[in-house]
Amino acid sequence: MAVRIALVGALRNVGSRTSVFSSQRLLCSLERGRGSSGSVRVLYDGECPICVKEISFLQFLQRNRAEKVDFVDISLPEYDGTKYGVSYEIAMEEMTVIDTNNKIHRGVPAFTVMYGAVGLGWLGRFISLPLIRPVMDRAYMVFARNRLKWTGREGCITGRCVKKET
Repeated sequence: MAVRIALVGALRNVGSRTSVFSSQRLLCSLERGRGSSGSVRVLYDGECPICVKEISFLQFLQRNRAEKVDFVDISLPEYDGTKYGVSYEIAMEEMTVIDTNNKIHRGVPAFTVMYGAVGLGWLGRFISLPLIRPVMDRAYMVFARNRLKWTGREGCITGRCVKKET
């Protein structure tokens, strides 16, 4: 949890330069990532402001890396779960990352793979430590269970989830 809080704090500083949630979408690699097994593919909810902040920060980190990470916005109508072996509904449940060997990682293990791919391997190893991992698992499950409610989209179970107008 402390790691996520630290990352959110760091994202606030980067967000002014790289966050494009309000009127534009983050660059989505649907075209580049199609069927590609040579890169890590991160499936994220582009309608979730918290998720978008983190993805924006990770895109910033990996911009000069030789191995690119494909960030796939599952909220776009073009998202086809059959191409990734992960339906929209499954991807909405928790963070999903597909590694270079096409193995699907969900929850905290997905963060470990994703952080390693953008140069934050130390963070992935930290959240995987035996004393830290159970805390991270519990904290992430609370977040995943409440994410839609916290971002104004509670009641969304299937189909495309959009923020309710107030």
